[in-house]
Amino acid sequence: MTADRASRIAVLQQAVKERILIIDGAMGTMIQNHELTEADYRKDRFADHNHDLKGNGDLLTLTQPDIIAGIHQQFLDAGADILITNTFSATTIAQADYGLTHLVGELNENAATLARSVADRQSEQTPDKPRWVAGGIGPTNRTATISPDVNDPAFRNISFDELRDAYLEAARGLVKGGVDILLVETVFDTLNCKAAIFALELLFEELGERLPVMISGTIT
Repeated sequence: MTADRASRIAVLQQAVKERILIIDGAMGTMIQNHELTEADYRKDRFADHNHDLKGNGDLLTLTQPDIIAGIHQQFLDAGADILITNTFSATTIAQADYGLTHLVGELNENAATLARSVADRQSEQTPDKPRWVAGGIGPTNRTATISPDVNDPAFRNISFDELRDAYLEAARGLVKGGVDILLVETVFDTLNCKAAIFALELLFEELGERLPVMISGTIT
């Protein structure tokens, strides 16, 4: 673990003992406020990509970084202590819908680096109130527990191992980009969550270090 990250985590662990920390809000709705077009999502780099890209908010880290940085800053201005990276769908499973599975490492690392730069700039301005970055790992659009086919209850369109591998690849990029926390967010399936936790344990073993882990769930 880098000295900077170790120091930030130590301060974080002390801060949570002393006060409630505020995490930021929904990135997706903030992006929608910009009313971006297909061309805005593509920019020059993806002008000839053979899938529709509008709606792939995670891609904006690469094609519209100023917009994403601006949203991060708005959340800090509103009082957030912790920024979540723009990576809700930055797994191979979710990015398969856009034909961009090969970008998962880049999406996660760049999103973490971008959020890190915004948080660090704010921390420098208010050293008495440091800010942190949580690497968001979304639930994917697949469930390991429930069949998507009502006529075949035993069918699954994703396996535990596939989920584990997808979460692991995303988490590697987030850590490389400089996050302080790993956040398994808005998970709706406990088996998906178990796969994510297992992936993080594998990553910590691989790295020889641990980061704080947070889990947020949704109940339907």
